[in-house]
Amino acid sequence: MNENGLSWFGIVRLGLVQTSIGAMVVLSTSTINRLMVVEFALPALVPGILVTWHYLLQIMRPRWGHGSDVGGRRTPWIIGGMAVLALGGFISALSIDVMAYDTSLGLLVAALAFTLIGAGVGAAGTSLLVLLAKSVKKERRAAAATIVWIMMIAGFVMTAGFVGKFLNPFSADRLILIAAIVCLGGFALSSLSLFRLETTALIEAAKKQTDDKPDFKVALAEVWQDQTARRFAIFIFVSMLAYSAQELVLEPFGALVFGMSPSETALLGGAQHGGALAGMILVGTLATLFSKSRIMALRNWIIVGCAGSALALMGLVAASRIGPAWPLVPSIFALGLANGIYAVAAIGSMFNLAASGGEAREGLRMGLFGAAQGVAFGIGGFAGSGLSDLMRLWLGSPVGAYSIVFAVEGILFLSAAFLAAQIGQTSEARDDSVAFHHQQKAQMGISGG
Repeated sequence: MNENGLSWFGIVRLGLVQTSIGAMVVLSTSTINRLMVVEFALPALVPGILVTWHYLLQIMRPRWGHGSDVGGRRTPWIIGGMAVLALGGFISALSIDVMAYDTSLGLLVAALAFTLIGAGVGAAGTSLLVLLAKSVKKERRAAAATIVWIMMIAGFVMTAGFVGKFLNPFSADRLILIAAIVCLGGFALSSLSLFRLETTALIEAAKKQTDDKPDFKVALAEVWQDQTARRFAIFIFVSMLAYSAQELVLEPFGALVFGMSPSETALLGGAQHGGALAGMILVGTLATLFSKSRIMALRNWIIVGCAGSALALMGLVAASRIGPAWPLVPSIFALGLANGIYAVAAIGSMFNLAASGGEAREGLRMGLFGAAQGVAFGIGGFAGSGLSDLMRLWLGSPVGAYSIVFAVEGILFLSAAFLAAQIGQTSEARDDSVAFHHQQKAQMGISGG
């Protein structure tokens, strides 16, 4: 890292850690999920509970972030978290082998595996984001968020392709071998990518701020009293609740309302992810090229992304009423585009707010934001699908049911846009106050000399 912050190559190196996280997580949340439901004929609720449990464990992120604040180093927490994640991913594959002989014991092993996965993702992911926030210059943070998240998606895609190719024909031994390759490979790649990336100067600067560090409860209370941090955490929770609630709803919506086949509904997922990728690249590029422009400020992109998501969801309300005549695929692409804009802008803002506290609380702040995101994601998937099922039973029609679900999600996104506007004003006022304070200190130093 140079005096101008982390280089683009350094950002890519941190992105490789995120790629490894994505690879190990998708192995468990997708492949193991499918095997439990199809090969072992377990209710879909079983892997659903396991995946939700690994999300709910993210509520511990503030504690893990505080631990890295106290130590002043992020790399040991990232590597330690990756080791726990790799172990959990491997054990999740072992649980499938155990289930072949004893279903109950296999589920206990799977519960242990997903506990390790949740803990590993939380510990590694929190400190990884803090290291990005502390190492990357402010004008590069939107681009860094785009790069890192695209690389995580690449981890999903590459692992899915690797598993799909080499797990056929299926056997438990083959699955265990593949899990070992993915998990050990991901851990090794992460360790190599982090080698000497966290500089001595960065570590020493962090340690100087941690001499009088209060305990976790006191530090958490201080961060929660910060109006900007508290509002941003609430914004993250509300927006991520809306974002995740749509994940399990779109394909059933296409099938039940538009009569689409499984292959056709799969295209909806592709359109959404393609739009999200376009939105991420758009924000990452423009926010970096025009970093001095207030119009391109991340707050404005968040508002555009949330409002655009709400508008696209209202379009789906109309689609549920109009039916096959509605251009569904373009509408889903537009939803993905707005989601991608929101996601990258929110992550970039998360970097800025975590690094702007000034009292060595970066890990705790990032942990608070990550906890809000993880818990909302865990609740949102069940809430979206559960609400759609409940409304279908009550109304007796998928059209009315999905109209209500999409309308609720749209209202959540509009609420998130309002919260984002308030946070932006508060944050800018505080930044101006801090800048003025530093300017006064500098002038006093000059006159005193």
